[in-house]
Amino acid sequence: MKESNVHTELHVTGMHCANCAISIHKYLEKNGAKDIYVDFAADEVKFSDIPQEQIPMLVEGIESLGYKVIDDQDDKPSFWHSIEFKFFCCLIFTVPLWGHMFTVYPLLHDPYIQLCLCIPVYFIGFSHFGISALRSIWNKMPNMDVLILVGSTAAFIYSLIGTCYKLGHDYQFYETCATIITLVFLGNVLEKRAITKTTSAIKDLIKYQNVDAIKIDGDQEITILAKEIKSGDILKVNTGNQIPVDGDILEGQGWVDESMLTGESMPVEKLKHDAVIGGTLLTEGNIRIVATKVGSKSVLYQIIQLIKDAQSKKPPIQKFGDKVAAYFVPIVVSISFFTFFITYFIAQLPLQQSLMNAISTLVVSCPCAMGLATPTAVMVGLGRAAKKGILIRGGSTIEEMSELKQMVFDKTGTLTTGDFNIKAIQTFGIEQSQVESIIAQLESYSSHPIAKSIRKQLKEIKSFRIIFKEVNEIRGKGIFATDTNGNSYSICNAKLGSKDYSNRYDLTLTINEVVIAGIVLEDQLKPYAKELIQYLKDKGIRPILLSGDRQSKCERTAQKLGIADVYWDKSPEEKLEILYKLKKKGPTAMVGDGINDAPALTAADAGISLGDSTHVAIQSAKVILLNSDLRSIEKLLKIGHHTLLAIKQNLFWAFAYNIVAIPLAALGFLGPMVAALSMAFSNLIVIGNSIRLRFKKLKLN
Repeated sequence: MKESNVHTELHVTGMHCANCAISIHKYLEKNGAKDIYVDFAADEVKFSDIPQEQIPMLVEGIESLGYKVIDDQDDKPSFWHSIEFKFFCCLIFTVPLWGHMFTVYPLLHDPYIQLCLCIPVYFIGFSHFGISALRSIWNKMPNMDVLILVGSTAAFIYSLIGTCYKLGHDYQFYETCATIITLVFLGNVLEKRAITKTTSAIKDLIKYQNVDAIKIDGDQEITILAKEIKSGDILKVNTGNQIPVDGDILEGQGWVDESMLTGESMPVEKLKHDAVIGGTLLTEGNIRIVATKVGSKSVLYQIIQLIKDAQSKKPPIQKFGDKVAAYFVPIVVSISFFTFFITYFIAQLPLQQSLMNAISTLVVSCPCAMGLATPTAVMVGLGRAAKKGILIRGGSTIEEMSELKQMVFDKTGTLTTGDFNIKAIQTFGIEQSQVESIIAQLESYSSHPIAKSIRKQLKEIKSFRIIFKEVNEIRGKGIFATDTNGNSYSICNAKLGSKDYSNRYDLTLTINEVVIAGIVLEDQLKPYAKELIQYLKDKGIRPILLSGDRQSKCERTAQKLGIADVYWDKSPEEKLEILYKLKKKGPTAMVGDGINDAPALTAADAGISLGDSTHVAIQSAKVILLNSDLRSIEKLLKIGHHTLLAIKQNLFWAFAYNIVAIPLAALGFLGPMVAALSMAFSNLIVIGNSIRLRFKKLKLN
């Protein structure tokens, strides 16, 4: 059990269906918890906004519902206490009970033999469903187990009375009682196994954390588990080995397959001092790395947590289903009671027929299908996106992506490569070579992408080497330096100077506040940028360019891409103001680098961050594109569209099934055993439709 004042994670056993998860969710919500996420397949319960001193009280409350909170996820019940074992035990006793329907063998028709066969099944069923049902009633949160308990108990007691008073075969429905319990167990087993397939993306990522590593300790090589690695440890990685943790290369070089994070199949070359990410595969070469980020600080851990957190954020479409599911059990019990009353007292059908109709009504109903409709589709959608290098923060984002009317793009690093080339340098009274050397020296003190691009083109000249005693970089302005002779230097954004320079140049170089050179930079369009803009137009989404760059560059880029709406020379504050105005016209997404555009990304209906999964990007954006490929935006829209479509299909089936099945059962067209079988497989249809999303060819109509 993991606790904190803000976020709490519990490992809870005993949940066997979506209705169990709904019961716990309702209990936590009633007690003031926020951001609630209950995954019955993974035995996980998460919530926030509950002080640490109140956690024990909530644990007691959850256990009073019939579940068990365990301290360690590894302490899960053995197979002998699992739902699979209970199903097989029940099946062994239920199969002989079916025999009397297909044979005249007297022993199988003996009511006492049938009673002996039914008692173990009823006992197992009562210990599993009954206790949970009674506790849920006590806590005024009736769950689906109430329906199973009432239906199976009614059949058992009716048959027991018939046996005790020797009322004949018309009072023997032991096979009905046993079959209801066995088929519900079967449905739970199949449902839980199917649910695990919807969470395969997380499980695949977790596997990457559970690997061995070779630690260098002096002259020795020691094999340890990845979770035992500490920051600063030196590790050896050979060809074909998985990189165990985030780190920097100390020695060697190689090619790394990062497809598990970015979805990009081509290996990336890594040299000395380059960063590598835990979980990626060294396909060629041998390297030694120093561990820099381990445990919860690693990129892989943050991605896993991001996906898990995303699953807890419900899309608005789920709220209606949740409301119906909350009142479902009392409504079905009422319908079952009136079914018995009308068929027996008004229609004057035989007692056993009236009872069977009422039991069928209880058993055929399926609130779980409504509970599973949205989360299963969301989990599959999030997982498919993650395998493409697209991290989505929550099911609500998926629905928002399908309703977009506008998509706002930053220019540099988003639609353009951010890898600038110097198009021209205009000097004023100083040699070109000297200017280039000074620029290269000043930019060597900056880690800005523009500085890196400039350094690739310009080289320092030793004869013009300047010794700086003080250098300061001011974000958004430039680099300011002073040499040992007291001369001041600056390379700044030309917009900070006079209009004569800002209209003609991107950067200006000054010595002692006198401009000695103007620099014109040229940025290249990113691959697929033009195709993406056209794609958005075809789908009715208006593309908008919003940049801090000067007018001429923004208009030139917009013209190349076919973007009609352009905003230029905007500060982060102005970008935010414009975004708020655009949102009034319709749902709006913002695409940026996740750092400089953090305020706008946060304010947008759907913030999309391109680039590395930095802490700022994860906190600011609702979507992170790990591979920075603009094709990922098209994939994101398609996945969002088809996930929402799957949710709608699931909800339609869940409601349609119950609307049709319950009246049929009440009218006597579905017997209890057929009803139990129908209920068991109704969930599988919903889950199966969600799983289909994993393999479905995505199209956006």
